[in-house]
Amino acid sequence: MTTLAEVQQLLDRHYPPRTAEAWDKVGVVCGDPSWPVTSVLLTVDITGEVVRQAVELGADLVITHHPLLLKGIHGIDGRHPKGALLLELAGHRIGCIAAHTNADIPPDGVCEALADAIGLREQRPLDPRDTSAALDQLVCFVPTEHTRAVVDALSTAGAGAIGDYDRCHFTSPGTGSFRPLEGANPQLGRVGEVERVSEDRLEMVLPRSRRGAVVAALLAAHPYEEPAFHVIELARTDSPTAGIGRVGTLEPERTAGEFAQQVANALPATVSGVRLGGDPQRVVRTVAVLAGAGDSHLDAARAAGADLYLTSDLRHHPATEALEWTDAPVLLDVAHWAAEWTWLPVLAGLITAAEPELRVRVSEHNTDAWAAAYHR
Repeated sequence: MTTLAEVQQLLDRHYPPRTAEAWDKVGVVCGDPSWPVTSVLLTVDITGEVVRQAVELGADLVITHHPLLLKGIHGIDGRHPKGALLLELAGHRIGCIAAHTNADIPPDGVCEALADAIGLREQRPLDPRDTSAALDQLVCFVPTEHTRAVVDALSTAGAGAIGDYDRCHFTSPGTGSFRPLEGANPQLGRVGEVERVSEDRLEMVLPRSRRGAVVAALLAAHPYEEPAFHVIELARTDSPTAGIGRVGTLEPERTAGEFAQQVANALPATVSGVRLGGDPQRVVRTVAVLAGAGDSHLDAARAAGADLYLTSDLRHHPATEALEWTDAPVLLDVAHWAAEWTWLPVLAGLITAAEPELRVRVSEHNTDAWAAAYHR
């Protein structure tokens, strides 16, 4: 039987929590890692309507894009809306997991899902991000008969893990030489005499975050009083497909107004629909998108050579100022919920492919804040 912890591990593989913004709150919102999961409900937001749907469906887990406790509360008080939602979830033993900014940037993430939904091709990140883990390489020299014990100690401390493998290491034989001086207490050799020893050059990679623990393990396990070693910081190997937003092309090109209608047809319907800033008759080919609030990337869209920039929650002053540039892209503003909802079917496919026994449902409840619009 699948557990909440196993679903969390699946999400972490696709959307590593370490790639989330520092201010974000991703991961388990409520629930016990051992709780069994047979049915999952996917949503952009946790609302009372969504929680009631989860209860009615008999869901064991809700996966949400927006964290319920991004702006936290200091107690689970049923008089507070968030407290009431947590009590309802916990009372029915329904877990909740949030994948937010960590789900925005990778392939199969939110921004790519939006770009795919509106028909962009030849995609690249708008704001590339390095998602690879920072790695070190430890190189040390060990008497041959002690190599295995040192590998054991370094592996236990966190070195030598590569993907689904552990204890990964490389050794090459050689001869070590040293001369103990006065005050030394050598494990091999005598003070004042040159000693030569058959040694292995041992190399292992490790997460930079484990550097202190791994070096401490080396010093504790190595037979020498003063082991020779060095640590090298390895270059990152960032995936070129990871980053905030996407830039892609339209084939064939079309006017901004025609594309705005295409977007409206591709996204779930909302009160605000699709709003256009700039010239509806401008021919567009290069399009930048950012799912969620994106006026912080107006300059990046222009620098990328975009003819049009699609995002959500554009504020008046940044938008009007951006449109004053002679090379400004046309702006499309779509509902925040509608843009990010496009990721939920993608997520459903990922979960089903990995855990086919799970029942996965995408919530179609419209959690957009606006219920009506009135015009003169």
